[in-house]
Amino acid sequence: MSAAQLLHDERSESKGWFRRAVEVMPGGVNSPVRAFKAVGGTPPFVASATGPYLTTVDGDDLIDLIASWGALILGHAHPAVVTAVEEAARRGTSFGLPTSQEVELAELIVSLVPSIEVVRMVNSGTEATASAVRVARAATAKSGIVKFAGCYHGHADPFLVRAGSGVATLGEPDSPGVPAATVADTRLARFNDLESVERAFAGGDIAAVIVEPVAGNMGVVPPASGFLNGLRELCDRWGAILIFDEVMTGFRVARGGAQERYGVTPDLTCLGKVVAGGTPAAAYGGSEDLMRRVAPDGPVYQAGTLAGNPLAVAAGLACLRHLVEHPELYDELEALGARLESRVSAALEEHGVAGCVQRVGAMFTVFFGPDLVRSWDEAATVDRDRFARFFHAAYRRGVLLAPSPFESLFLMEAHTAVIDEVAETLAAAVGEAR
Repeated sequence: MSAAQLLHDERSESKGWFRRAVEVMPGGVNSPVRAFKAVGGTPPFVASATGPYLTTVDGDDLIDLIASWGALILGHAHPAVVTAVEEAARRGTSFGLPTSQEVELAELIVSLVPSIEVVRMVNSGTEATASAVRVARAATAKSGIVKFAGCYHGHADPFLVRAGSGVATLGEPDSPGVPAATVADTRLARFNDLESVERAFAGGDIAAVIVEPVAGNMGVVPPASGFLNGLRELCDRWGAILIFDEVMTGFRVARGGAQERYGVTPDLTCLGKVVAGGTPAAAYGGSEDLMRRVAPDGPVYQAGTLAGNPLAVAAGLACLRHLVEHPELYDELEALGARLESRVSAALEEHGVAGCVQRVGAMFTVFFGPDLVRSWDEAATVDRDRFARFFHAAYRRGVLLAPSPFESLFLMEAHTAVIDEVAETLAAAVGEAR
């Protein structure tokens, strides 16, 4: 039986596991987009992964462009990360007390990220963004925050307003269960539109602007020239805190994140994904003045039993040290991304399919429909049915994409050996999606 037949065989083990999963888990998954609702079908269940490949319980090897939603930049089961985690596990999995490796990871983050002088480890990107907003509100004695339609900052209540990929995939612009009072202080602006941000400030009482410096949760949308600098100027003028949500872009679009790539320094930065080497951890940090307000140095309370977990710290250290020791990796990822962008763009033109490829470094999205996406209102016009056909055409050929038209795809160091196969597969999938 071919791999294509196995992937869609009703008797496959993945389908059996999914039937069991829906009985005991909402939608059969622990994060909504994994359910394939945007593209149809049943998600593959993973047995193992190595390098650029996922191996399913059905025995199929898939080239993985999800990369744990951007958390993996080296590849699956990278030897340095695996060894570090194994050694850490033998020493103990959780202590509830400080470790020397936590200090080493904090020192490394501070040395790499331009805006961070002091950093606090947490367990998820949602924790990082929620905590950063709390610090900003305490520092400014204001309550309003500005976020951008289509940008996702985790599932904390104040952020679930036009929040991009996950809720868009489910057809839910906002989440039930979020009290109106909770989002009353959230002002909405349009990505790449400084005038909309100025209007939000004109209402007064703005503590912070939080932004993905490269949007990744409505698909990859780069900042227009002057946009990030304009946010910096507006925050300075109005006495607000600029927060970069670099959970996705941190250590991915450059070693120092988007703030290094674009030369704009925020007041607070939120990190996740790559910072933990594919394990569940995140961080937030910023200037000495702001971060010394966090308990126990100051009155802004935030805590976590598993924050700085030794397994996650070990994985993060191994990953970041590899990036420091191999600075050429970013040029290599840029070249891989450019090759893929060129081939898929040519396929769109060759097959007469309306759309565009948007990329920043090792992040990219194929948008079907619009010829340029600058904000959520343009991203929302994508041809979702055509994307679903594109997704399944690639899937049948052994390349796994994020199952949503509003997500970024990610390249890893391990994709170097398979990039031509990926490019030709996606080009063929464009033709089939036509």
